[in-house]
Amino acid sequence: MRNLITGGAGFLGSHLVDRLMQAGEEVICLDNYFTGRKANVSNWIGHSNFELIRHDVTEPIKLEVDRIWHLACPASPIHYQFNPIKTAKTSFLGTYNMLGLARRVGARFLLASTSEIYGDPEIHPQPESYRGCVNTIGIRSCYDEGKRIAETLCFDYQRMHDTEIRVMRIFNTYGPRMLPDDGRVVSNFIVQALRGESITVYGDGSQTRSFCYVDDLIEGMIRLMNSNETGPINIGNPGEFTIRQLAELVRDRINPDLKIITKSLPKDDPLQRQPLINLAKQHLHWEPKIALSQGLDITIEYFREQLRHTSAND
Repeated sequence: MRNLITGGAGFLGSHLVDRLMQAGEEVICLDNYFTGRKANVSNWIGHSNFELIRHDVTEPIKLEVDRIWHLACPASPIHYQFNPIKTAKTSFLGTYNMLGLARRVGARFLLASTSEIYGDPEIHPQPESYRGCVNTIGIRSCYDEGKRIAETLCFDYQRMHDTEIRVMRIFNTYGPRMLPDDGRVVSNFIVQALRGESITVYGDGSQTRSFCYVDDLIEGMIRLMNSNETGPINIGNPGEFTIRQLAELVRDRINPDLKIITKSLPKDDPLQRQPLINLAKQHLHWEPKIALSQGLDITIEYFREQLRHTSAND
């Protein structure tokens, strides 16, 4: 198989690169390095099965591939709100361009969608049949609505052009290669604790999230691509934790003496987020294997090494 991974140098993309390369497949990694890092895939540079291209998916590109894994889009609030118009363009034009490529070369296409399409949900936990509660004009809309139109494009290409699509809705994922400054709750807490700072919780900490370790997520992604299922299918860990519980787990692993402080909750921040994964269990025979405690230990060691390396170079 010849695979194109957009956003391939990013957090999720680079882990997918590893899995496909280890399986002996050919991989073209496409990234504009807005949030991706060449270092994430540097161990494959020079390998005969690997090609790295610097490219922005909002511009068309011509390639011959069998499968397209469309992961390109900033996924953390800090990054996607930095340039919301660019984020919306990436979701719409990027998906449009990659679907056009899939149609021309007959490639199977997987969209990395998101649990954010459910917005601030009125149904809990969230099944794939739930249509969401999204603010169309809020500060998160560039990403939430961007992914919704990306899903729309996928199904319109399927209906009009028989394009073979797979749509996965990714819930909160964490693990090595997250950026230390990406504003996501797991990396925020770990980096603050390792630096000896107070851990900042937004709101009263009662809002909930479900955290899936990256290896589990990539396994679900590969199973969906290899299946006959179109989706959308939720891929995430159904274990539900409050943000305060997460802060306490991180603090107790790094420095139990650290304080937990609170600040006001950002606008449109969802109060609950938990996937129903019945479809993934039934059709993909997939469910997460790595507990939050185990995944946190691995992620903490990754960030500890990153911060140690940064300090040594200062």
